[in-house]
Amino acid sequence: MTALNHLTLTQAREGLAQGEFTSVELTESYLKAMEQARVLNAFTVETPDQALAMAARADARIASGDAGPLEGLPLGVKDMFATEGVATTACSNILKGFVPPYESTVTSQLWRDGAVMLGKLANDEFAMGSSTETSAFGPVVSPWRREGDTTPLVPGGSSGGSAAAVSAFLCAGATGTDTGGSIRQPAAFTGTVGIKPTYGRCSRWGIIAYASSLDQAGPFARSVNDAAILLRSMAGHDAKDSTSVNMRVPNYEDAVGVSVKGKRIGIPREYRVEGMSQEICELWEQGADMLRDAGAEIVDITLPHTKYALPTYYIVAPAEASSNLARYDGVRYGNRVPGKDIIDMYERTRAAGFGPEVRRRIMIGTYVLSAGYYDAYYLKAQRVRTLIKRDFDDVFAQGVDAILTPATPSPAFGIGEKSNADPVEMYLQDVFTVTVNLAGLPAISVPAGFSADGLPLGLQLIGRPFEEETLFALGQAVEDAAGRFPVEDHWWSR
Repeated sequence: MTALNHLTLTQAREGLAQGEFTSVELTESYLKAMEQARVLNAFTVETPDQALAMAARADARIASGDAGPLEGLPLGVKDMFATEGVATTACSNILKGFVPPYESTVTSQLWRDGAVMLGKLANDEFAMGSSTETSAFGPVVSPWRREGDTTPLVPGGSSGGSAAAVSAFLCAGATGTDTGGSIRQPAAFTGTVGIKPTYGRCSRWGIIAYASSLDQAGPFARSVNDAAILLRSMAGHDAKDSTSVNMRVPNYEDAVGVSVKGKRIGIPREYRVEGMSQEICELWEQGADMLRDAGAEIVDITLPHTKYALPTYYIVAPAEASSNLARYDGVRYGNRVPGKDIIDMYERTRAAGFGPEVRRRIMIGTYVLSAGYYDAYYLKAQRVRTLIKRDFDDVFAQGVDAILTPATPSPAFGIGEKSNADPVEMYLQDVFTVTVNLAGLPAISVPAGFSADGLPLGLQLIGRPFEEETLFALGQAVEDAAGRFPVEDHWWSR
C-alpha cells in the first residue's frame, strides 16, 4: 500500500471523501515524515499539535457532510506569510521572535477551505535569493542528489523550503511567493509543479513584502491537478489589498486535461541565451514536440527587449526592497540591538538583523533611488519594463496563446557552488523567469525531463493575463507526456 504521505493531494482528497483514512491519520503520516527529514532543514517551525487539532475538526466536518474543497489536507506555509500565533520571520534575524496577531489573506482562505497547517517553510531571507542559502536558519537541502554523488544540492529559491518539502513528501502542497522566479525555479529544481499566477490574482495582504509590484503568491504541488486545486482556494479579490483584482476565480481543475488542439505556442528566439547547456536546449525542443503531439501549433516569436530584463529586474526589485525594508528598525517589533541613541539603535539593529544578501540589495536599491541616479537608473528601468510588457502584448495580439521556455538555465547546483562566487552568477539563475514578473503575467513550471546526472529539469509556460486555465491545460499535456517525477531515493530518512 502507498504510504499516505506519498499520495498526491488529488488522491488524498479522494481517499478522505471515500473514508479510506482520516485526516488525523493522513496528518500523522506527514508529521512522522517531517521528523525523519529534519536534515533537509525545510521547516522553520513545526506545528504538530495545531495540525492534529485542525485535522480532527476536518474529520468532524467530513463526517457531517460539511467538507470544504481542501478539507483535511495537510499543507506547509512559506515563512513569508503571516500566520496568527505562529512565528513569522521571513527567515531573517531582524524578525526573530515575531508572532503575528493576524493571518494573511491567502492562508486564511486555505484554512477556510479546510486545509491543515503542518508548519512554516524556509526561504531565502526576505525571499532574496535563488538557492535558499541566505536563510537565517541555515540552507535548505534538496531531497535530490546527482547520480553516484552525495554532494548536498540546493532546492532553488527563494521558496526552497516549500519545494523541498513537497518533493520529499513532507506536505501535500505548499504556498510560495514569486518575485522573479521564486516559485518556478525551485519547482524546476525539485521535480514539482509551481505556478505564479497573474499579478493581482492572489492577495498580498499579510505577506511580508520584498518588491510590491512584483510579488505574487502561488502554490507548489506534486501534479498539475494538485496545483489547480490549491490555486482556486488561494486566489480571489481582497478589499484589504489595493492591487487585488476583482475577478471571478475559475474552477481551475476543470481546465486540467482539456484538449490543447489548435493552441498556438510561441518559442521566443531571445531565450536561447549564450552559454545555455545542450541538455536544456534539447529539453526545450522535446517540450515543443510534446505540445505539438498534443495538437498545439508551435510558432517562432520574438521578444526583443528580453536581453534587458535581468538588469531591469535587479534595479526595480532592490529599489522597492530598500523602501519596504525601511520599516524594520527595531522599534515596533522584531529584534532590537540597543544603542547610545535612536539613530545608533537603528544602525546596530539593521546591521545585526539583515544578512549580507539583503544588505547588498538594500544598498543597490537605495543607490538607484538617490538624487542624481533616480533618472539614470530607476526611471530608465521602469521605461524598459514597459517595453518588455509591450513585447508580450504584441505577441499575444498576434494570436499566440502561450509561450514555452526553459524554467532554468541549469539543473540544481551544489550548496556553496554559486553563493561563494560572484553574486551575478547567482542572479543569472533568474534569466528565464524575471520577464514574467516585470510584465505581471502568469507562468507555470512543469517537470519535463532529467539532466545527464539524474536531476529533474522543468519547462516554463507563460500565459496571457488571467488565463491560468490555459496554462493548466498545457501543463497537463506536458505532464501526460513526461510523467511525474517523485524523488525515489529517500536517503534523508535512512
